[in-house]
Amino acid sequence: MPAAKRDYYEILGVQRTAEAEEIKRAYRRQAMKFHPDRANGDKAAAEIKFKECSEAYEVLSDAGKRQRYDQFGHDGVTGQHDFSHMDVTDIFSMFDDIFGGALGGGGGRGRARQAARGYDLETRIEMTLQEVAAGAEKAIDFERQDRCEHCAGTGAKPGTAPTVCLQCGGQGRVAQQGFGGMFRMVVGCPNCRGRGTVIRDHCPNCGGTGRQLRKRTVIVKIPAGVHDGQAVRVTGEGEAGENGAPAGDLHVYIGVKEHPVFSRHNNDLVCQVPISFSEAALGATIDVPTLKGSEAIEIPAGTQHGEVFKLKGKGLPDVRSYRTGDELVQIVIEVPKKLTDRQKQLLREFAASEDVRLTQQRKGFLDKLKEMITGDETKH
Repeated sequence: MPAAKRDYYEILGVQRTAEAEEIKRAYRRQAMKFHPDRANGDKAAAEIKFKECSEAYEVLSDAGKRQRYDQFGHDGVTGQHDFSHMDVTDIFSMFDDIFGGALGGGGGRGRARQAARGYDLETRIEMTLQEVAAGAEKAIDFERQDRCEHCAGTGAKPGTAPTVCLQCGGQGRVAQQGFGGMFRMVVGCPNCRGRGTVIRDHCPNCGGTGRQLRKRTVIVKIPAGVHDGQAVRVTGEGEAGENGAPAGDLHVYIGVKEHPVFSRHNNDLVCQVPISFSEAALGATIDVPTLKGSEAIEIPAGTQHGEVFKLKGKGLPDVRSYRTGDELVQIVIEVPKKLTDRQKQLLREFAASEDVRLTQQRKGFLDKLKEMITGDETKH
């Protein structure tokens, strides 16, 4: 008695209510997973699973077959599997990742693959907070693979040219029989790697690669307001592409140096400014630092430790809207570590008078503290 067949929905890992697009995505995942060319272990077992998920997709991707399968199960589609009627463009687009983008439909009537765009490059620069505030132009020195001037990037010895690949006839693709005879696959030509041409006489300068390593310097304009970790893209300053294809891009990542006074919060600058007890109690005019020098601010009498004063528009510009943040000045009251005898005497006199007329805020705190110690919280 033949073994029972697995449910098609279970094979693809989807619910019975799944839409067609979800079924296609599920098949793609399973096909990528079990394709024998990608299997690390038992290729025979992988091929069985690959055929199994292909059969499931063949039925569930066809509205009529799916309806019969939903109504009658496997009996409703027995003997009706015809892989030749599957959407070939769907199949080959799904396997495109398996063969590195070299697949195509149409039974081998493809074109040679397009020349690859050059690789992107990355570098990193450091900026001061002052440079972030104003924007800056930076000279970037780096190395990249440039187009070989000797062969103009063809890879062929000057005076010669690449020749048509005999294996694929210049198409860049060859047809191979699919597993179990289900369908025919079109893959990139292994002889010319999908280019459609081969180089017989290599350029002596670049060894046939068409590229050479060169030093390069570019001036990069960094906009004001950039944040640490952001990147500025310089189009076309990456590595050269193949056979005249566009070059990649250069990505310049920004590192912002730590500032000795300011810290950054979004587009605001934060700094702490110490003042004396007498300045906090009596009020004073003090100078505070900004990125462009210093500015005087008024400290009102009775200023408390940790209070924050705002300097409007003294922060950093927003990199998109150009609106400028503020500078936030936090007051830190310094307690002197050494006092003269006269200062001690004056403070004792002040303390004696302070006990007589406690502030309302401190009195309330002491009352609550006493209640906690005695356990008498009935008043609250």
